[in-house]
Amino acid sequence: MEHRILTPIGLGVEISGVDVKSLSKERKRDIYDLWIRHGVMVIKDQRLEPKDFLEFAKVIGDPVVQQVSKFSVPDYPQIGTISNTDLPLRNGKFHVRGENYHTDHSNFLAPPKATMLYAINIPEEGGDTQYVDVRTAYEELPEYVKEYVKSLKSLHIYESSNSPRKMIELSEEERKKMPEALQPIVIHHPECKRKALYLNTGRMEGVDGLDPGEGRKLIDLLYAHSTQPKFEYRHKWTPGDIVVWDNRSVMHQANADYDPAKRRFLYRIMAYGEALTPATAETAV
Repeated sequence: MEHRILTPIGLGVEISGVDVKSLSKERKRDIYDLWIRHGVMVIKDQRLEPKDFLEFAKVIGDPVVQQVSKFSVPDYPQIGTISNTDLPLRNGKFHVRGENYHTDHSNFLAPPKATMLYAINIPEEGGDTQYVDVRTAYEELPEYVKEYVKSLKSLHIYESSNSPRKMIELSEEERKKMPEALQPIVIHHPECKRKALYLNTGRMEGVDGLDPGEGRKLIDLLYAHSTQPKFEYRHKWTPGDIVVWDNRSVMHQANADYDPAKRRFLYRIMAYGEALTPATAETAV
C-alpha cells in the first residue's frame, strides 16, 4: 500500500495499491490512522458491490441507517445514493444535494463522524467535490478571534432561516421528528487532538447569546475565512473512487457544474459519531 499527501497543508491523502475487499487487520489500522491525520482519504480503482462497500465502511465506524429512506439502496438501509436525478430543476436550473460548504447532519446531537462515497457513474467533466480543512482554518484565525469564538454555541436545525441552499422537502410530520442541537462553534477533535471550527450555514440559526444580526454576521465571517482556497482540496472523481472524510475536520460541498443529461451516481455511507466536545472542555489541548 502506497500513499501520497494531496495538499501543502496536509489535507487529503490518496491511497493506491490496495483492494479494500481483502484488507489485513494491520492495513485497516493504517488506513484509519491516515484518515484521522489528513481529514480526507481517497482510495482509487476499486470494484465493489454494495455489500463490499458496507463491509469496508466498518473500517471507519458503525454504519448509520440513511436519514431519507427513498434514497437508500434496496436491502441495504445503511447505503444511500447520490444521483443527479434526485432533485427536480428549480426555476429552470439544475441543482444538487450538498451545495454550499457544510458538515453532514450537524443538527444531530451526535452527528456522523465520517461520510464515505463510492463512485459508480461520473460525468466526463464537472461534478467535483470540494473540501476545506476547518482545523487549519481555526489555527490561522487571529488570537483575539480564537479567544472570542471558542466558548460560543449555535443552534443547528434542519433548515435555518438564512440557509443558502434549499433542503429536501419534508412533510410536517417528518419535520417534527427532525432533531435540533446546540453545537459548539469550536470543537476539540477527540482523535487527532486538534481544535476545529464547526460550521454549517444551512443549519445554524444564529449564535447563542448574540443579537440575530450579529450572530449571522459572525457566522458569515467565519465561513468566508474557512472556505478560502488555501484550505481546500478539490476531488475530481473517476469511477471506482472511494472518498472518506471526517465531518469533524472538514467541510465539503458538491457542485452542479456538469451536464444534467450525464449520469452521476454514487453510493454513500455515514458512520456513527459522538456528541461534539467543545474546545473549552478540560480535555482540549
